[in-house]
Amino acid sequence: MVGQQTMQGESPAETRRRLRTLALGAIGVVFGDIGTSPLYTMKETLGTHGMTPTEPAVLGVLSLVFWALIMVVSLKYVTFVMRADNKGEGGIMALMALAQRSMSGSARSRWVLAGFGIFGAALFYGDGVITPAISVLGAVEGLQVAAPGLGKYVVWIALAILLGMFAVQRHGTHKVGKAFAPVMTLWFVVLAVLGVRQIIANPQVLYAVNPLHAVRFFVSHGDTSFIALGGVVLALTGAEALYADMGHFGKKPIRLAWFGFVLPALLLNYFGQGALLLGDPLAISSPFYLMVPAPLLYPMIVLSACAAVIASQAVISGAFSMTREAMSLGYSPRLAVVHTSREMSGQIFVPWVNRMLMVLVILAVLGFRSSDNLGAAYGIAVTGTMTMTTLLALVVARKRWHWSWPTVVLVGVLFLIIDLSFFGANLLKVAHGGWFPLVLGVVLFSVMTTWRRGRELVVREIKQGGLALAPFIENIAEHPPLRVPGTAIFLTANQHAVPHALLHNLKHNKVLHERNVLLTVETLETPVAEADERIAITPMAGNFFGLELRFGFAEDPNIPLALTQCTREGLGFDMMDTTFFLSRETIVADARRPGMALWRDKLFAFLSRNAMPATAFFQIPGNRLIELGAQVEI
Repeated sequence: MVGQQTMQGESPAETRRRLRTLALGAIGVVFGDIGTSPLYTMKETLGTHGMTPTEPAVLGVLSLVFWALIMVVSLKYVTFVMRADNKGEGGIMALMALAQRSMSGSARSRWVLAGFGIFGAALFYGDGVITPAISVLGAVEGLQVAAPGLGKYVVWIALAILLGMFAVQRHGTHKVGKAFAPVMTLWFVVLAVLGVRQIIANPQVLYAVNPLHAVRFFVSHGDTSFIALGGVVLALTGAEALYADMGHFGKKPIRLAWFGFVLPALLLNYFGQGALLLGDPLAISSPFYLMVPAPLLYPMIVLSACAAVIASQAVISGAFSMTREAMSLGYSPRLAVVHTSREMSGQIFVPWVNRMLMVLVILAVLGFRSSDNLGAAYGIAVTGTMTMTTLLALVVARKRWHWSWPTVVLVGVLFLIIDLSFFGANLLKVAHGGWFPLVLGVVLFSVMTTWRRGRELVVREIKQGGLALAPFIENIAEHPPLRVPGTAIFLTANQHAVPHALLHNLKHNKVLHERNVLLTVETLETPVAEADERIAITPMAGNFFGLELRFGFAEDPNIPLALTQCTREGLGFDMMDTTFFLSRETIVADARRPGMALWRDKLFAFLSRNAMPATAFFQIPGNRLIELGAQVEI
């Protein structure tokens, strides 16, 4: 991974320069989501639920925000979770694969871990819907401060910005990305400057660093203080991105950017908003924009909109990457993936995901119509993913890092109390919009688990209905059919059974190729397959060969390219003399057969019919392919 590489012969000065460059790049990509949280966090926390921005309330909420950023982002994600890198890759799907690989126990344990990871990933897609909507709306709402008469156009301006953003996704972010770092650097500098101006006017706001103010806030405000946690969590949105983008930049650059630049800028701005509210409680209507000097209000709105687009772009790109990982790990139907950059493999575009996100974001903007309303929906997606990440990271700490049980329990209790407190506070907002990411998460969880289970049932049916390979080869030797020149490659999930395509070819065409290769493609629980584990060849009698190709979950499986690497393993291929055979399964849902509920069988059949063909996913040339149909009942 880019950030993990160590250059041979690199001087300390060059290392520091490269580290600073990567840290600058991380500022432009990784911190967009958490960096735009000041647009709406204080307003949502202190301006709703009947809260009055008195001095104890302001100091209490600021203390909660301060310690949430320290405990959750700095301690949990940047210090603890980022240790759990899957060969340099981060994100909840990579963490799930790492946790599963760490477990040598029963299949049930692996399924439980998979459930944590899949549900966290499903909620992340909810984040991918709400982040663009709330960030862009929060930025454009500055027009209500600059010119109240423009307030009725806020939704439509936000929609125009969002539609334009989704429209350019197919062109890739590698060109636009060059401007991300300078814009976000300017954004954080402006955040800090705005905050410092207000802190100088009301320096007593700095007392909020004392956690006793948070304790007093809970004691004095009762149930309202717990509800306020649902607003405080908005300051943490984007924490998952720090971990998810670790593979692009590495741990050190992200940590350097966070502790040395982003965290101080965020804290200064939050404390600046608090200082403003101490002097003028009525500023709660828009504490962020009311910090801005009037002549600079319109430029600030433009800068905020740019930062919001960058924050949205990072989440959308993360959804594309997570979808590719889910496909490789077998939790998502195969979808078309377009590479938008020849230099960077991580720059991808998934058209179907882009369309669905666009539709859902538009519906969210039209349905909620303000960042305040969206704030109620936002917290559940964030805190749900945070909780799943904590559980998976604790498994890795115990099983892979061999932490003692007392240490795991202590760390787990600390982080889970925080995560579950935030999650519980947001559950109170289910009726006010929190249902939206929950429904979306449940739907996606059902789709992902149904696809995984359905594929397992299909493979089981194929294995049960197949002929044993060894007796078949012996029979071929005793009663040889007509052999034709060339190589036939049969894609199969079972190396010990005769592929259906081979049987159909022999039965209907009465011929067998001179050389026959049974090819199985396996996806590993690591991002990239090592060179020595990529290819496994098993020679068999009758000029038959078993061939296993292994790819990491962050790789694009290119079978023709992998076959060219088989020559040095003793099995060369002439692609002009090679034909691929594949059985295309037609899924039939049968309620009488054990497996899944009938509705899940029908859902899987629908997904299977609409999935991208395996041949296109594996990049097999169409002019070298023969597909033969097979009906599978599940």
